[in-house]
Amino acid sequence: MSFPPSFTAPTEPGSAPEQALSVSELNRSARLLLERHLPCCWIEGEISSLSQPSSGHAYFTLKDAHAQVRCALFRQQARFVAAPLREGAQVQVRAQISLYEPRGDYQLIVEAVRAVGHGALLQALEALRQRLNEEGLFAKSRPLPYPPRHLGLITSPTGAAIKDVMAVLAARWPGIQVSLLPVPVQGQQAPDAIVSALQAANRDGRFDALLLTRGGGSFEDLNVFNDERIARALHASHIPVMSAIGHEIDSTIADLAADAAAPTPSAAAERLTPDQRDTRRRLVQLAHRLLNAQHHILHTARQRIDHLSLRLRDPSDYLRHQRQRLEALTHRLWHAQTARLGEARQQLSLLQARLRHPQALLDEQRQRLMTLRQRLIQAQRQHFHHYQQRWQHLHERFERQRAQLTLLPLQQQLDTLHNRLQRAQHQGLARYQQRLAFLMQRLDGVSPLQTLKRGYAVVRSGQQVITQVEEVSVGQTLDVELDNGTLRVKVEEQQFKA
Repeated sequence: MSFPPSFTAPTEPGSAPEQALSVSELNRSARLLLERHLPCCWIEGEISSLSQPSSGHAYFTLKDAHAQVRCALFRQQARFVAAPLREGAQVQVRAQISLYEPRGDYQLIVEAVRAVGHGALLQALEALRQRLNEEGLFAKSRPLPYPPRHLGLITSPTGAAIKDVMAVLAARWPGIQVSLLPVPVQGQQAPDAIVSALQAANRDGRFDALLLTRGGGSFEDLNVFNDERIARALHASHIPVMSAIGHEIDSTIADLAADAAAPTPSAAAERLTPDQRDTRRRLVQLAHRLLNAQHHILHTARQRIDHLSLRLRDPSDYLRHQRQRLEALTHRLWHAQTARLGEARQQLSLLQARLRHPQALLDEQRQRLMTLRQRLIQAQRQHFHHYQQRWQHLHERFERQRAQLTLLPLQQQLDTLHNRLQRAQHQGLARYQQRLAFLMQRLDGVSPLQTLKRGYAVVRSGQQVITQVEEVSVGQTLDVELDNGTLRVKVEEQQFKA
């Protein structure tokens, strides 16, 4: 068996110490060691400390007379367990040994459970569940009508289940139409009869929902509903089916293949129908709301009628008011026409006063034309003088710029040489600075001061540097030079290398 590198033997004394593991790394390595080197196997023991929270998972302890181990059965696998888990039950579990890292707890991850005494039967049932699930027979989940108009009840006519269902339906929704499709719910003939009843209900065409149910019983009694033929008939039904087999602790393949499952026959009847008392209360509330809405609408209509009645007047008063308004408008129109006529007469008088003889107008226009001609000649002279001055100014600028253009190439060449000289100076200075830095580094590398900074010392006797033990004697005083100062020491003993 091989182990992770973290669990290898310790190193020899004197060697470098190994790096310590964190708690998380330790637990992770232990979990991988368990999962890789201990295969999945069957373990037998007694269930204790059973916990089944609403998440669908199950947690319990599997124990015998001498030891115990914690177990976890997750929801995906729990739905395929044939018999419900019970405190104190003797079972066999197929599990993977693992370790829960956050707490460091050693535990079993359970994949299958079978009761001791029904081992072969439960194993075959578990294999059937897995096969049907892989085929998709448990994936159908159509909504059921609420409430159904015509319910087909597939059960025994003499069992307790039909009494419970009919009692609940009569109390909650007495108007529902129920048709009994009688079948045996245990024995060898039961699977064929149930399949025939499902097929007949689908051919009938009257039902919009079916309920397959029976009361509680032993494992052998309920095993009828683990038949593969019933599961396939439920999957093939085009009418939605609810299954209610046994009690809350019972689970069958029929429950998984149906569109919905209820823990008991009574619970199935409750899920299929509303409570008539709740419906009656709801109807009473709606009636009160409708009555209040009607009162509000009538009250609003009465207020509007009263408002309109106040606005409605006698026709003679309306005609009298319109006649007075017409007279006022006629009076305003006469005054407006009179005023417009007076304004038109005044404007005509002004136009007659401004009208003169044609010869006078002609003389006035001729005089105006002469004035404009003189102004035009004067403006032309001014423009000519302005353009003449501008030409002279431009000519002088041209002469100055022509002299500058002759010196421009020389100036550009001078600027180019100056730039090249500056670049050469900068590059040479940079090279010398690099060379100086390199030489300073080399000088520091061979400097005795650097050696002193690394923990070494220079021993002197006066001005003489001591390099051998033979050069000093016991009791002699020496100077030891360090990085940040000097020590005066006295020789106590001489030791020579072998």
